[in-house]
Amino acid sequence: MSKKFINCTGIACFKGDEILLIRRGNPPRKGEWSIPGGKIEFGESETKAALRELYEETGIKASIEKKINQVEFNEEGFKYILHNYSAMWISGKPTAGSDALDAKFIKLNKLSKYKLWKKTQKTITAAYN
Repeated sequence: MSKKFINCTGIACFKGDEILLIRRGNPPRKGEWSIPGGKIEFGESETKAALRELYEETGIKASIEKKINQVEFNEEGFKYILHNYSAMWISGKPTAGSDALDAKFIKLNKLSKYKLWKKTQKTITAAYN
């Protein structure tokens, strides 16, 4: 039985020495802290999806810097393909919306408190460097 592919995007949004995190409200990884992101809609580019998800989940507007990586993983019978981008904050105050339970900027030196998924931590590190 073949798995269904789900193309998603993630966005590592920076404001100075802070990164924007959300607490996920839906699977996969429900309840965990992560970077904002979600499914790419039909006909939507990766970057447009990343900026849309960022705004829907947090109320933040940002400018895309570059593509960081592509992460693939299997969960709950699906194969997810995450297209991750780095971005710089333009405006807005983090407010949980859409499928986010919480949203806030976190100092990079405080990230260890949030027990991030290893692949998310690697993405943030790559984006910051």
